[in-house]
Amino acid sequence: MMGHSHAVSGALLFAATAPYLPPLVMHHHLSPQEILMGTVLCAGAALLPDLDHHDGTIANFLGPVSKLLCRFVAWISGGHRHATHSIFFIAFMTAGTWAGVSYVGRWFTLGLTFFLLAMAVRALNLCPPGHGFSAWGTIVAMALLGTGIIDKFIPSAPGWLPYAVGLGCLAHLLGDSITKQGAPWLWPIRTRYEIVVIKSSGNKLETEILVPIMGIATVVLLWFTALSPNTF
Repeated sequence: MMGHSHAVSGALLFAATAPYLPPLVMHHHLSPQEILMGTVLCAGAALLPDLDHHDGTIANFLGPVSKLLCRFVAWISGGHRHATHSIFFIAFMTAGTWAGVSYVGRWFTLGLTFFLLAMAVRALNLCPPGHGFSAWGTIVAMALLGTGIIDKFIPSAPGWLPYAVGLGCLAHLLGDSITKQGAPWLWPIRTRYEIVVIKSSGNKLETEILVPIMGIATVVLLWFTALSPNTF
């Protein structure tokens, strides 16, 4: 799937589960503000597994810094669609986020918020095209602005942030599993699992049908859970 498809799927999955799973998993009912923040950050988290793709669009979302990071992740994980596209990676990112917000606190929370917002901006094409300074400079500026806004509402150790990160990674694996290449869910076992719905990334089914449907569904869900005046 394309980057924007992953981002929209992450947003949809968070918006759809926010009223139900957090109370069961964390014994915490999310406020409308938390649902909105979580939806945006989960959209960014849905790009995390593709940090193993050093030549992909997402590799340039922070310019040379992200390029080097993606090369390192690709090297340590065995290349594209290996370790980062597995249940292990979902658990690793969820546990790592929990440890960060629990033991480091606000600086980790805001740093991760900036990182996830930057990926979401890139994936949703909210910046100039290309990989030059105009593109990633805009991404940095928008992510900083978004982080500054979220800083006013987010606690230092939001218990829902690990949930949003794990759910975003899960959304990515689900998306890749409906393409031909599939995903090695049980890595280090190399078997890839797929139910082919999208025969080629970026085709009309994905971009003109699935993404619009997911986008509209996300907005509708957010209206009933976070945006409607009756929710406040």
